[in-house]
Amino acid sequence: MQKNSTGQEAGSKDCCLRTKERSDKEYKDLLHRLNRIEGQIRGIKGMVEKEAYCTDILVQVAAVNAALHSFNKILLANHIKTCVVKDIREGKEETVEELLDTLKKLMK
Repeated sequence: MQKNSTGQEAGSKDCCLRTKERSDKEYKDLLHRLNRIEGQIRGIKGMVEKEAYCTDILVQVAAVNAALHSFNKILLANHIKTCVVKDIREGKEETVEELLDTLKKLMK
């Protein structure tokens, strides 16, 4: 079983933490994207340390923002296709409200 960010096994019960088991493909894809974004952030930090020109840094920041936006779209699509559909089928209508609240936060 895969571990979540707190080191607990996905699916284990905790009063304040929800988890989701992901397929190996989804898990690897998400981590690959995050690793690339992390590398981009380190690159931007290096540019600042080397006193790179402002617009060059801004272009790299825009690339990171686009990568994060793409990550969010993929994660949201996976969430809707799995968690939301499952909860609705189980009669957990509050999941729709949670999704709407999440969408409001993403659209700020």
